[in-house]
Amino acid sequence: MVKICCLGAGYVGGPTMAIIALKCPSIEVVVVDISVARIAAWNSDQLPIYEPGLDEVVKQCRGRNLFFSSDVEKHVAEADIIFVSVNTPTKTRGLGAGKAADLTYWESAARMIADVSRSDKIVVEKSTVPVKTAEAIEKILTHNSKGIDFQILSNPEFLAEGTAIQDLLNPDRVLIGGRETPEGQRAVEALKSVYAHWVPDGCIITTNLWSAELSKLAANAFLAQRISSVNAISALCEATGADVTEVAYAVGRDSRIGPKFLNASVGFGGSCFQKDILNLVYICECNGLTEVANYWKQVIKINDYQKSRFVNRVVSSMFNTVSGKKVAVLGFAFKKDTGDTRETPAIDVCKGLLGDKAAVSIYDPQVTEEQIQRDLALNKFDWDHPLHLQPMSPTAVKQQVTVVWDAYEATKDAHGVCVLTEWDEFKSLDFQRIYDQMQKPAFVFDGRNVLDADHLRRIGFIVYAIGKPLDPWLKDMPAVA
Repeated sequence: MVKICCLGAGYVGGPTMAIIALKCPSIEVVVVDISVARIAAWNSDQLPIYEPGLDEVVKQCRGRNLFFSSDVEKHVAEADIIFVSVNTPTKTRGLGAGKAADLTYWESAARMIADVSRSDKIVVEKSTVPVKTAEAIEKILTHNSKGIDFQILSNPEFLAEGTAIQDLLNPDRVLIGGRETPEGQRAVEALKSVYAHWVPDGCIITTNLWSAELSKLAANAFLAQRISSVNAISALCEATGADVTEVAYAVGRDSRIGPKFLNASVGFGGSCFQKDILNLVYICECNGLTEVANYWKQVIKINDYQKSRFVNRVVSSMFNTVSGKKVAVLGFAFKKDTGDTRETPAIDVCKGLLGDKAAVSIYDPQVTEEQIQRDLALNKFDWDHPLHLQPMSPTAVKQQVTVVWDAYEATKDAHGVCVLTEWDEFKSLDFQRIYDQMQKPAFVFDGRNVLDADHLRRIGFIVYAIGKPLDPWLKDMPAVA
């Protein structure tokens, strides 16, 4: 009986282990976390994360061969394979602050594994980690090994939130990196045999450790780069009267480029893209590759530019001030079908509006008021550190921000509406009703290009959509960059 233990019951650990338990009934899977509250949530009817399809899988396996526990050391000691999916946030202070990954949690996990292990272990890196982390972890384990054999594997996750369960059930690829020694290759085969329960052999790629670690960072950098590329073109479209949707469609029909990740928007978010690119930049700098570092930095610069451009457009359209004006924000999560707000562009947009003294009213179908208030109060990169280490949210934010549970409530008496997440329900809102209860002139700023702009204009709205030809009104009120 193979026993698997996963350290970290978050967005990666929870769903991944649930699917392994579902597909490998003969393997006992335990997810452990030091947060008692988080484990209690995994054992309850209200799981701590929202992911379509996750509920059913967890309820089917929990108590059978899938367990959630806060007794970390016991389950680590008993496991044959240990997945480590702890946070690797961006450092906020010290060497490499603002770029390098903070491996504090990873290192303490490795020391604990070495401390409690009484039998040989395969340790699998599941969190996104900088290249060569495995080497550091290996040193900690071997120097504290007491004669026990530890094999380190890199098995990065390629999940997209909102489709994580499908991504796990039908992955494009499963990547396993290991040492090119006989022991290393045996460990690779052991992990491969777990995935082989449901993943076709041709989809399981084996590489050396460093290739696997770098592939994850590179894949995210390439995806983010596509978004920044189309967002850069969107600014040019607005300046020239082109339509970014038409341009992206024409470009995407080239089979070498393909249509995915070419939707212009207010910017990319999520816990990985920015973090991984900053990490890549830092690794390049550490290796003296300044030109390569600067190349990837530009992807983040364009993303920040897109967010500030959006805020400037909102403010300049409304007679260059939003002070004291109610602005409705529809959508706060970084994309639809997830409650995740990490690095969501909505944070920077809301902060920009709050900086100009707007009264912001926010509605998102999946994000709680507590989460929104915390996000708007935190400093950059603080979000990725454990809750008890985060500063308490100041009251200043609360005075200017209201969070409501209904789009019509959010837009009532507002001067403008900003759509910042592409939730499907926003497409079917009754915009005539919204228009009737708003201040005039009424503005819609569509940061996701999900609304029918012509329909809104017929109702009477002044509409700004990213990368689309500008309304005459917007041309008269140029955005100050």
